[in-house]
Amino acid sequence: MVTAEQVRAAVGAWTVPKLLRRNAIMHGDRPALTGADGHTRTWRDLGEEVLAVAGGLSELGLRRGDRMLIGMSSRPEHWVVDLAAVELGAIPCTTYATLSPEQIRQVAGHSGATVVVLEGPAELARWAPALAEMPEVKVVVVEDGPHTRYADLLAGHAAPITEADQGDPVAMIYTSGTTGDPKGVVLSHRNVLYQCALQELVQPGPAHPRTVAYLPLAHIAERVLGIYQPIYTAGHVTICADATQLLATLTKVRPQGFFGVPRVWEKFAAGLHHVLSTMDGDLVGQARELAAEAYRIRATGDPLPDELAERLAHADRAVLRPLRERLGLAEAVRLGSGAAPVPAEVLEFFGSVGLSIMEVWGLSETTGAATSTFPDRYRAGTVGEAMPGMEIRLAEDGEVEVRGPLVFLGYLRADGRVEPAVAADGWLATGDIGRFDDDGLLRIVDRKKEMVITASGKNIAPSAIESLLRAHPLIGYAVVVGDRRPYLTALLVLDEDVAKAYGLSTEELATEPRVREELAAAVQRANEALSRPEQIKAFRVLDRPWGPESAELTPTLKLRRRVIEQRYADVIDELYVGGVS
Repeated sequence: MVTAEQVRAAVGAWTVPKLLRRNAIMHGDRPALTGADGHTRTWRDLGEEVLAVAGGLSELGLRRGDRMLIGMSSRPEHWVVDLAAVELGAIPCTTYATLSPEQIRQVAGHSGATVVVLEGPAELARWAPALAEMPEVKVVVVEDGPHTRYADLLAGHAAPITEADQGDPVAMIYTSGTTGDPKGVVLSHRNVLYQCALQELVQPGPAHPRTVAYLPLAHIAERVLGIYQPIYTAGHVTICADATQLLATLTKVRPQGFFGVPRVWEKFAAGLHHVLSTMDGDLVGQARELAAEAYRIRATGDPLPDELAERLAHADRAVLRPLRERLGLAEAVRLGSGAAPVPAEVLEFFGSVGLSIMEVWGLSETTGAATSTFPDRYRAGTVGEAMPGMEIRLAEDGEVEVRGPLVFLGYLRADGRVEPAVAADGWLATGDIGRFDDDGLLRIVDRKKEMVITASGKNIAPSAIESLLRAHPLIGYAVVVGDRRPYLTALLVLDEDVAKAYGLSTEELATEPRVREELAAAVQRANEALSRPEQIKAFRVLDRPWGPESAELTPTLKLRRRVIEQRYADVIDELYVGGVS
């Protein structure tokens, strides 16, 4: 069992700039960062470019403690300007590409940024209202624009190197705002490097691992796994800026670790199910039964019986590894899921093809994973135990509270102060409701503010029901409604990829009688696993997709319940007078 002392020893006295300089000197010729164009920067290349851009940003006036906002897609220059700001002791913050001009204005004003780095003309247009209110801010444009160009930052300015302390800020993340206005979460070098050391010690991987970065860098998971972890391990990151190319990128890179949000794992599972339907059922079925048995045994920490291990090794070589190759994950030794509950059926399905996905739980405020299931102790539907060095407890109302070295420095206030959010004794109230099972594994019930209380006073966690519904491949998103209502209803959104496979739009697919019958059956199957008050009594199939751009989802693909319930108020009201449709 990994101890907090081991993690602290692994972090040592490192900071992000020190590790970057170590990599440039000791691993200079090794690949560091590959962009969508296929060009690869070595660690020496990256280190030199970061220092050059730091000099340019300093010339613009960026100073220690200043905030810098970044509005661009995932591209190498994004990594460089972020790390260059850290070299100067400034605090970089990536903004989500899906923010509206009004949201940009709010974030820009609150941050008090002195420098904004944008990708090109499209971003300049979206940022124009905010920039008009910030006449003193310096603007850098990576592509064409009327401001300082990224190339200008490389023009040989000397960078005043500042030695960071581990307790200094390294980045700021604005929360995605599922239940209110976004908050500026300020993280320290110690926070992010403790998380990196944890990941390496809890699930050791190969030296200099290959990884793929595909989530926005405004997401805590990608910020840790796409920026800080590769610096800590001197690994090689390949950027996948287009989510539709994720599978192609994975099969090309063959990463040795991968973190997927639940929707990604669900889509991968649907794709593999289709592949399995075209293969020899008996041969595949026997191999999957062996892998499923091994998955169940490993969950308890027990070793595999020799006979099972031998039979599984043969089945793996012949059947299961080629399946994993189709996802590009045959060499992955560290697989994770987080940000929202993933259906237990999905985790068990992947277990049956030899992929053990560790489910984690945490927040931006806990630098990502504060708990995790572990390779020798996991159970589908739980988020495991506290990470080494972290403490977890439940308040009287079931709210999960955490304490430890992953807890953030505090929230940025409008006057520039970083205000701690913990109690006097160091505990942070997370806003999530949880419970421990009989073996001490944590189950997250739901967000405290999202719990549904029916007219009869029954407290219900909607996300658990939504997870059951979402397990059906036709359903992309599901929202359970019922607060202060006599019973629960649901809004269902069809999966766009499934619609495309039929050669239809989601609008066309929603009108198909067979589809509606299948969805009714899916709701019935979910109801069979639920208590009577939790069952869905009526539902409506919506005829258009949801996304961050249409505001029903956050940039991290979480439901914005308030927006949804307001936008579809008439539809919801009809469900309580018209029944199932």
